[in-house]
Amino acid sequence: MIAMAPANETAPSRSDVRFAALVLCTGILIGLRYHLALWTFDAHGFSELSDRLPYWDFTNLWAGGRMALDGHVAFLFDVDSYRAALRRMFSPDLPNQEWSYPPSILVFGAPLALLPIFPAYFVWTLGTIVCLWLAVRPLKLGAAAELAILVCPAVFINAIFGQNGALTTALLIGGLVAAPKRPILAGFLFGLLTVKPHLGILLPFCLLASGNWRAIAAAALSSVALFVVTGAWLGFDVWRLFWTETRPLMTAILEAPYPQPYQSNAATMFFLARACGSGLTVAYAAQAVATIAAIAAAIWIWLPWRRIEHRERVVLTTVLTTVATPYGYSYDTIGLAVAVAYLFSTRSTIPRLFLALIWLYPGIAHLVNNAGLGIGVLVPLCLSSWMLVDIGRREREGLGPGGSGQGTA
Repeated sequence: MIAMAPANETAPSRSDVRFAALVLCTGILIGLRYHLALWTFDAHGFSELSDRLPYWDFTNLWAGGRMALDGHVAFLFDVDSYRAALRRMFSPDLPNQEWSYPPSILVFGAPLALLPIFPAYFVWTLGTIVCLWLAVRPLKLGAAAELAILVCPAVFINAIFGQNGALTTALLIGGLVAAPKRPILAGFLFGLLTVKPHLGILLPFCLLASGNWRAIAAAALSSVALFVVTGAWLGFDVWRLFWTETRPLMTAILEAPYPQPYQSNAATMFFLARACGSGLTVAYAAQAVATIAAIAAAIWIWLPWRRIEHRERVVLTTVLTTVATPYGYSYDTIGLAVAVAYLFSTRSTIPRLFLALIWLYPGIAHLVNNAGLGIGVLVPLCLSSWMLVDIGRREREGLGPGGSGQGTA
């Protein structure tokens, strides 16, 4: 993870680079091992890794798009009809699945459903990784760091699930990077992020704290436009059904007794509390504390007079997003790898073993959770805490964003 460092920073040493290469190769090997198992099939044609089709969660997006194109969008909001349609499409032995997204995500799913699912999965996976690369390029971490991000364990896990973590991370980082100088673009990207609204909890507070009214207006307009386009295409009743059918279903999945198989990749304060044996009231209270703390931290770092480099604001906000949401999994933690790459490139004092553990954690999260230790949220919590303490220390010492006496970049 070699990168260009600011002039006022200490570049990674040779030992740092060798250690980073070892960690990077370890993560790639873990990811490749999982993908080998993912694409090894049992007698039923299911993956030996997941006991499902190897596209796993992507089957929801693709099949939802197919149903919308065929005029059967109502199936998405009836569990029995939806499961029956999936089994007709794929296999009569397909395990139960549910539709879990706002209908607006079908603007991505419908075009993909014009392809057979196998090539659609690869277009989706590679296309969202390209979006992630385009989003991190303005951070100017260097080509090696950018490549490292694209092959980090969280990206491999995202591909295993056929999930949208690379896309949502791209929308989040791309919007945050663009916000000061290109607020209209930022607002447009934030509007698209409403396809997974729980990942945008911090954005209104960041924009309000920085006084970025143009980005706020653009985000509001693009969100409304996406709502209207979806309604005009599929019928506005899909939004009522999403509220009355999909939302309660996903709440029930969130609140299911711990542990459940799908919780093996969970990484939030809510799931940590459940893993410790807490009931729903305590779990929600713990999550509320984490969310409020993340909001307060986001407001603090986005105040215009803070002596913080904009890149640091962006990556720290991305980490705090994982702390703020009650509904987050290892495939949603790609932003942590971006933060690790940034810190490795610009902070010679942060322990490299600490960064390595954060980098590798998404690849082993399920092992830790399956052992009864739902500690995933401690990873972004520790990382964001270190960054906040470091920012506070630099401000007390009158140092600039890079550790010198210079002002905010």
